[in-house]
Amino acid sequence: MGIDWDRRACARRGHVTYAPREEKLRERLRAVTALGEAWRCLRCGDFVLGAPHGSGPADAAPLVPRGKALRDLFVLRFLAVERVIRGLFIVLVAAAVWKFSNSQDAVRRLFDEYLDVFRPVAVHFHYDLDHSPVVGSIQKSSGYRHSALLLVAAALSAYALIEIVEGVGLWRAKRWAEYLTVVATAAFLPLEVYELTEKVSWLRIATFVLNVLAVLYILLAKRLFGLRGGRAAFEAERHSASLWEVRTMAGTARTR
Repeated sequence: MGIDWDRRACARRGHVTYAPREEKLRERLRAVTALGEAWRCLRCGDFVLGAPHGSGPADAAPLVPRGKALRDLFVLRFLAVERVIRGLFIVLVAAAVWKFSNSQDAVRRLFDEYLDVFRPVAVHFHYDLDHSPVVGSIQKSSGYRHSALLLVAAALSAYALIEIVEGVGLWRAKRWAEYLTVVATAAFLPLEVYELTEKVSWLRIATFVLNVLAVLYILLAKRLFGLRGGRAAFEAERHSASLWEVRTMAGTARTR
């Protein structure tokens, strides 16, 4: 049994009723019961007791995501959550880099002290600490310049901000956020390809595939950069959607 996205959305957000001025449509969307008048919800189609939430011309009815549009909104919000979580994680990494840059000398001194303590033990077990790859990596990281680490922290913070802004905009279904997501995601795809050539992992593959699908989906579904008629076709589709919803529900009411 499939998910009824329309009724699920109404259960969470409430029904949306509308009384069009056109008499024929108005009568088809309205019902009189023993408890009073009821109006058909533009999203799920159920009759709801009480006065309508709005009224006016049919083509000025509120745009209520339903069916495919509601599924599209769910996809956008899934991407929004993924962007915000990624952005918050990058914030933590940036904070760690910044903190390390400020305490770099103290960390290096502490490491050198422990290295001197464990050197006799390592010699006893014939382990050369001075030429250990692990020790060398730690010493190399502690040798980074303070200004370079601050630059890395600033770059990570900027990247995290972009991710969080993308997430908030996508959650609110803003068109500028869709453009920002496509441009920012596509810009980092070459880097992800390079990382895959260095080391292949399921996480990197999944991230790359998700980003490619996100770019293609938003480009085509939202008609960005002139695709499928561009913004004019997108706005025309949105404008006609409200009238289509009213007529669809009115037609449904007539056949029941």
